[in-house]
Amino acid sequence: MTEYGRGQGSEPWHPDDPLYGDGGWRGQQTHQGEQSPYDGQPQPYPQQPQTQQQYGAWATAEQNGYDGQQQHPPQYDQQYAPEQHQPQYDQNGWPTGTHPQDPYAAAPPDAYGQQTGNYGGEHADYYAAPEAYPPPEPPGRRRAEPEPEPETDWDPGPDKGEHAFFAGGDGDDPGDEQGGRRGRGERRGRGGKERKRRTGVACLVVVLVFGGGIAGIGYFGYQFYQDRFGSAPDFAGGGNGQQVSVEIPKGALGYKIGQVLKENGVVKSVDAFVAAQAANPQGKTIQDGVYTLQKEMSAASAVELMLSPKSRNNLIIAEGRRNADIYELIDKRLGVEEGTTAEVAEQDWEKLGLPEWAQGHEDVKDPLEGFLFPSSYGVSEGQKPEEVLKRMVAQATETYEKLGVEQKAESFGLDNPWQLITVASLVQAEGTSHSDFRKMAEVIYNRLEPGNTETNGMLEFDSTYNYVKNQSKIDLTLSELRNYDNPYNTYYYKGLPPGPISNPGEEAIKGALNPTDGGWFYFISLDGRTSEFTRTNADHQKLVDKWNASRND
Repeated sequence: MTEYGRGQGSEPWHPDDPLYGDGGWRGQQTHQGEQSPYDGQPQPYPQQPQTQQQYGAWATAEQNGYDGQQQHPPQYDQQYAPEQHQPQYDQNGWPTGTHPQDPYAAAPPDAYGQQTGNYGGEHADYYAAPEAYPPPEPPGRRRAEPEPEPETDWDPGPDKGEHAFFAGGDGDDPGDEQGGRRGRGERRGRGGKERKRRTGVACLVVVLVFGGGIAGIGYFGYQFYQDRFGSAPDFAGGGNGQQVSVEIPKGALGYKIGQVLKENGVVKSVDAFVAAQAANPQGKTIQDGVYTLQKEMSAASAVELMLSPKSRNNLIIAEGRRNADIYELIDKRLGVEEGTTAEVAEQDWEKLGLPEWAQGHEDVKDPLEGFLFPSSYGVSEGQKPEEVLKRMVAQATETYEKLGVEQKAESFGLDNPWQLITVASLVQAEGTSHSDFRKMAEVIYNRLEPGNTETNGMLEFDSTYNYVKNQSKIDLTLSELRNYDNPYNTYYYKGLPPGPISNPGEEAIKGALNPTDGGWFYFISLDGRTSEFTRTNADHQKLVDKWNASRND
């Protein structure tokens, strides 16, 4: 048995030998004693001494096979890749088909991809194309093949990006004349200059963008500083002398108040007002209502004036005022003809927001009585009467709901919340001070108690008679009181009047919701400031005699 590569052969290697196709074995030697891949047959093409030089990279260990993969003998390829075909060549000697592939290779082979060094070793010209194999240059003159320049989307324009403005020259380059195309080596030689010119454009763009960015950052930085640390815009002094009426809505806090003042030209900025209000110890006590201020006031002076009673221009509704009096006050404040508000109340009372339990009662003189809640209201010319009335009704409804009038009415033996408001109006009308309200409420509930032997269900309050008469007299005779037939006259009818006789305040309502339990049935005021309460009619008569004696003196 002979070693492969050392057997004898009589004919030289020929490139058209089918056993040595592009995917064939390239002269590898088997180890001593191994079976020859030719099954003991002598090698038909013995290895020549010049093989290493002639085949170049194909004979090196580093380039053994395709892509660094170890090659196999032709028999191996034919045995394990029977469907591979030999390459076909066109009339110029170039392959026309695909190269056979090694099924175990990592990537498709390229039979010619690693022959860069073969032509320097006087490789034979197999394809009769001498122009494909230029004579080698001496090692000292050889230059590495330049890498192709990366493609970009940048369009240099007609001057190819080489204008003198960017390149530092006059723009004339004789080497760029038509027909004088340079080789790749020359292009690489002036590539640094070309890139420098393009870099000039990029630098200019970067400078412009960077400069604009710095300007923008500076502007927004200044605004940020002013917003966070700078003083808020503000006027100076106490105003320009031009008065303006400003209404602050209910529940408005510092920021909302500042908005209203700014919209009316009083202060220059909301932030300035908020800061001035916070700096004033009484700043948070500013209430809703109408204020008479001046335009272009400093925020501090606006806060100070709003805390002064001189600036308040609100309509104040006192506790116990009747609706007839309130209508007149509204007319005067709005500057409308007398009787205008009363007419609106009479015709449109159902549209003003009364709760359902306050509607549909018989013999009521004024459905809005008891619902023009005593408080401070911002009322000024230009407003409409219905707008003012709606606000008052809403205030009363909110207060009654807060105090639980609707839920607690039945616990006092009353038919509905409407009667509870009526009781509160009587407490307000008959009581002389807040300390009287709880006892006065007990007097009412005791007199309404069915079967009581003191009053037999009669209230007998002068205030109900005065209400229906729209008066406030004290000296009333029993004859006058007992002979006037009217549902509101509690000397003539038992029980409560058809509805409230005034607008009770919050303290009177609380008294009606929390009466005393002292057994009180009677009361009298000797000085007009306080009331004295008794349990029996006899004790009450003693106080009446005392009061009459004081009047005669």
